[in-house]
Amino acid sequence: MDVGFIGLGNMGAPMARNLLKAGHRLIVYNRTRSKVESLAREGAQIADRIADACQSEILITMLADDPAVEDVVFGERGALSALRRDAIHISMSTISVGLSVHLTEAHGKAGQGYVAAPVFGRPEAAAAAKLFIIAAGADAMLKRCHQLFDAMGQETFVISNRPSDANLVKFSGNFLIASVLESLGEAFALVRKSGIDPHRYLNILTSTLFSAPVYRTYGTIIADEKLPVNGFKMSLGLKDMRLALAAAEALAVPMPVASLLRDHFTEGVAQGESDADWSGLARLAARRAGL
Repeated sequence: MDVGFIGLGNMGAPMARNLLKAGHRLIVYNRTRSKVESLAREGAQIADRIADACQSEILITMLADDPAVEDVVFGERGALSALRRDAIHISMSTISVGLSVHLTEAHGKAGQGYVAAPVFGRPEAAAAAKLFIIAAGADAMLKRCHQLFDAMGQETFVISNRPSDANLVKFSGNFLIASVLESLGEAFALVRKSGIDPHRYLNILTSTLFSAPVYRTYGTIIADEKLPVNGFKMSLGLKDMRLALAAAEALAVPMPVASLLRDHFTEGVAQGESDADWSGLARLAARRAGL
């Protein structure tokens, strides 16, 4: 398929690379041009402007937040005006319910399709085409996108025909991951301060009741006191807690744990850790414990 791809960060670049490996024809755009040069050497065409990446039958965006998506889609010579009438925009970003609804309506009025397909998985999963993709949109549109999802992920879960549902599922899942990070951080602070070896403790956890990948992956990072350089930023964790709380407020759903997590991410950002991996919640817990 002919595909435009906008947003080549830690997640977008390996996702685009897997589309190339699967034989799709790719035209790529990124504000920082150096990020597209390696893909060009692998066969991608470089777009000089956003509009140039919107000439294909499918446009994929993988961007950081609502403002970035709004700029690409609604800005001057943006995707909304550049895409042809039968094209589909697949937004794989973690964005708000409100923006997803707006995108659905705007693309519909322009005669274009819109699918929300955010993902679960870290950059290493993106590189290995092992992402889990949460997709929502009209059945006919999802069918056209299926082979692209197969090239980027190990499994695609279709939620409904309402794109915003996929976004809600995504940031609710990120809320759960952040809850695990906070709990692990507090638990590791407790055992460290009592003198118990953190790696032995981790082995007990993951060999018994806590064997899920999120405990194994992040438990190892926390036990090793690693500082991942290409992970999910603390600032993005803060953004996602705000998205979850906004959706919760709109639906009258109390989420006191999400409020706590928002405050702890705010603490991390305030202490200069905005770009640190969100597992840094454990470092904050350790500091509060005097470690």
